[in-house]
Amino acid sequence: LPLADGRALRGRLSVELGPDDVPPFVAAPAWYPAFTESALSQFDGLDQADHVLVNSFRDLEPLEADYMESKWGAKTVGPTLPSFYLDDDRLPLNKTYGFNLVSNMAPCMTMAWLDKQAPCSVLLASYGTVANLETTQLEELGHGLCNSGQPFLWVLRSNEADKLPQELHEKCNNKGLIVPFCPQLEVLAHRATAGCFLTHCGWNSTTEAIVTGVPMIAIPQWADQPTAAKYVESAWGIGLRARRDQKGLVRREEMERCIKEVMSGEEYKRNSSKWMQKAKEAMQEGGSSDNNIADFAAKYSLRPII
Repeated sequence: LPLADGRALRGRLSVELGPDDVPPFVAAPAWYPAFTESALSQFDGLDQADHVLVNSFRDLEPLEADYMESKWGAKTVGPTLPSFYLDDDRLPLNKTYGFNLVSNMAPCMTMAWLDKQAPCSVLLASYGTVANLETTQLEELGHGLCNSGQPFLWVLRSNEADKLPQELHEKCNNKGLIVPFCPQLEVLAHRATAGCFLTHCGWNSTTEAIVTGVPMIAIPQWADQPTAAKYVESAWGIGLRARRDQKGLVRREEMERCIKEVMSGEEYKRNSSKWMQKAKEAMQEGGSSDNNIADFAAKYSLRPII
């Protein structure tokens, strides 16, 4: 470090990363020393690890998977989602991650609203559980969603929703639905939501969109999100990264442009469908990730004492 872009990694990555595609702490380690130290400490002991398991699948990142396997013996074992969404007949009732930190009221209201919408018509907008957007940016996103003409489901924590002017809040609720939480994977898999996912491109959200075949509009904030957004747009062709202006804002006009292009783009739909199928194949019996999981488990299975 610092690593300003991806030129030093040519031949090891599926795309070439520019300065806006690498995590801030990689490009500028002094940007936030405490975060840099915390992030790098997660890799302490990597060279001595007996096993390194990666939540991805080989077809998605073949060059990266080969390099990590040659360097650390890493194996891809993903996408690690409930088996129901992977069409895995071995665990057909495995539909949830096994926990829920909020009440069931919001999910019930959300699914009831989605059931009333036309197929592939709804845009899901969600930025994860920790994103804290400036008021001006929230207002621009709100106007962009309303002006798009598409019904939308906007997941907005109550402290974020309070930043919206009352008039805009009412306008949004007339054209879509604002909720503090939703069961994201279930929503993405709903027939109405196959149109578009406006996301920060956290890795869990990205893999959920891939498995459910939903094209994305990426508005990354920090950490590995800009890198994931680059792959979404340039490596896999399953979405667009929204462009910021000179003040660092994604304006309403840019939002409208991205929504129109992604929701009407047949190539995004075809590519999303292709990667959805590849993701499921990797985790189904005999797939690349399934085989890696089986090999890992076999090393620790109980053997009879002779």
